[in-house]
Parts: sequence; C-alpha cells; structure tokens
Amino acid sequence: MNHIEKQLQAAPQSRLYVTVIATIIAALFAWSLTAVNFSDIQQGGLAIAKNILYGLTHPNTDLLFNLSKQSVLYLLVETIAIAFLGTIVGAILAVPLAFLAASNIVPGPVAWVTRLLLIIIRTIPALVYGLLFIRVTGLGAFAGVLTVGLTSIGMLAKLYVDAIEELDTRVLESMTSVGCTTFEKIRFGIVPQLLSSFMSVVIYRFDMNMREASILGLVGAGGIGAPLIFAMRSYKWDEVGSILIGLVVLILIIEFVSNKLRAKLVRG
Repeated sequence: MNHIEKQLQAAPQSRLYVTVIATIIAALFAWSLTAVNFSDIQQGGLAIAKNILYGLTHPNTDLLFNLSKQSVLYLLVETIAIAFLGTIVGAILAVPLAFLAASNIVPGPVAWVTRLLLIIIRTIPALVYGLLFIRVTGLGAFAGVLTVGLTSIGMLAKLYVDAIEELDTRVLESMTSVGCTTFEKIRFGIVPQLLSSFMSVVIYRFDMNMREASILGLVGAGGIGAPLIFAMRSYKWDEVGSILIGLVVLILIIEFVSNKLRAKLVRG
C-alpha cells in the first residue's frame, strides 16, 4: 500500500454528508418535475414546431441582405450604434463615481454612499430603465442609448473601483517626494496604471451591451429586438431565422474581436 492510499484511508469519512446532499438534490429534482405538464401541449404542437424549424432553417435571404431600413443589416448597424454609444456614455460617467466609491481615495462615508448608489443602479433591470426613458424621450434609439448607458454605469464603476483600490501607491508617494503636482500625479502616476484595466472592462461591457441593445428593442428602444418579436407574433419564422442568423454572426464577430483586444491589453 503506497503513501497516497494510506492518506486516502486516513481521511475522515463523509458518507453521511454525501448521502444527505444527494437526497436533497434528488428531492429538489423530483419537486421540479411537477412543473412539467405535457397535457398543456396542443395537438397541433408538433406541426407548429415543424413550421418553426423549417422557417428557421430557410431564412428570408432578401430581408437578410438588402439595404433598406427594414433589413437585418440596417437594424444590426443600429443595434451596434446603440450599444457603442451607450457604452461610451456609461464608461465616462462611471469614472467619477468609481473614484468616489474607492475607499483608498475618499473618506469611508462618501465611499459607502456612492457604493450604495451603484448597487441601486445595478439592481433595476434594463427593461425597466428602457420603459422609463421611452416615457421621457419617446420610442426610438435615443431611449436605448440612455438605457444602455445607465445600466453600464453600475457594473463599470464597480470594476473600476477594484482597479483603483489596487493602485500602487508607492509610485504616487515617490512623485510627491520629488514635488509633482496633482495633475502630474494623475497623468503619469494614476492613468498609466488604470488605463489598460479600464479599457479591458469597457470592451467586455460593450460585448454585453450588444445583447442588452438587442433585447431593448422589445420595448421600443430601437435596435433589432422589435422586428424580432413582431415577426414571432406574426408567425413569420423565415424572418425570425434571418434576424437570428444576423444576430449570431454579429455576436460571434464582436466576441472574437473583443477577446483579441482584451488579450492585447493584458499583454501590454
């Protein structure tokens, strides 16, 4: 018997613990099955599912490739614009809030209040913000930009704070000892340390905002979401297939490019 086997046998037995956990999981699984109700499925459900599958695999190519304002390409460009501008707005507004929430920069009470504000911003769903801004600005892409910008602030500021609190303060102390001004300390001591981290976070958030902008169209905040839901309600599954193909291709491209950019920032 080797040393590893002796250690294994000497380890405390946890069969009771494993049995209790397994029983709880099995009970939860059995309870979850009660939500499955096949009796609600319509008799023509299989035929409808067949039509959906056929439409998704035979997309409307005219809708996919023409250049009208109702085409998938135009709507995808509008969605990108909403996500990009909203990300820029959120990234800029999150910077001062992040410094106010950093406990190594401002007094504790100020940081606590600012963090509470950021938690409140992150708690409210994007669709709620979208509905609120639509009441203010009306339907369209502008409401989507404001919504994406506001929802971005909460997450970006939180990640900014993590980067700020990891600052190497020895650099700032050295610059103070040689008589650098506050501007010089920010420009040459803080910005170089934070820039790559901030840019990486912004790129990641833009990737997320592309999905947010797609969903916001469902409430009329511009982008491709509204045509998607209208096509589904009208049972135009070939149009749904075209829109989904465009979305999938666009998301894959953005995912690839953002991963490359973040990797360069990390190496840099």
